[in-house]
Amino acid sequence: MAGSADSVKETLAEPASLEQVIKNSRFLARAWPIGNIEEAEQQIAEIARQEASHHCWAWRLGSQYRFHDANEPAGTAGRPILAAIEGQNLDDVLVIVTRWFGGTKLGTGGLVRAYGGAAAECLRLAHRRTIIPQSSLRIWLSPNHQGPVRHLLQAAAAVRLEEGYVSAPPLPGLQLWIALRLPSANLDLLTQQLTDVTSGQIHWSLSNEAPDSTS
Repeated sequence: MAGSADSVKETLAEPASLEQVIKNSRFLARAWPIGNIEEAEQQIAEIARQEASHHCWAWRLGSQYRFHDANEPAGTAGRPILAAIEGQNLDDVLVIVTRWFGGTKLGTGGLVRAYGGAAAECLRLAHRRTIIPQSSLRIWLSPNHQGPVRHLLQAAAAVRLEEGYVSAPPLPGLQLWIALRLPSANLDLLTQQLTDVTSGQIHWSLSNEAPDSTS
């Protein structure tokens, strides 16, 4: 399933589709990048209103996933679609494969190959983008240290969201506080460097996880 929270992942850059005809049955595979379960459910509900024999689907969001056979024999549609997503190491993706029955039964194996194959080919041809997991960090420090600290933030690819001055805990005296977003993979090294460059005269805390950025 999905990798660690700090691992770089791939998703789709835009929706994609692919149509195949197998033994007179028409299969239309459609794939979307999704940000949450609600997006997936809304798209599934929208497609379900279209006339067809079956709308089979699967989605994956990190460690979460679901699939549905839409009245095809159990295990012949939803799971092969999910396997296509996982087989290409994609995340945050929904795939719906719609079938219009053409009069010829494909059998269990034929259905698995048709649904899984249409999904896999659709994803293979789709444009992709990289997801870089991000963390949110807030730091407090003496204004005297801001020169070397800002240099470290730039080197860590940290984006300053907002900043200001306070004269209250967590540190004594006037403090500069900075709210940041940075790649999660750079977090541990940055906090260690900040501690070193300020001789420990810094306080930091993790905020709620920021949205992923892409490249």
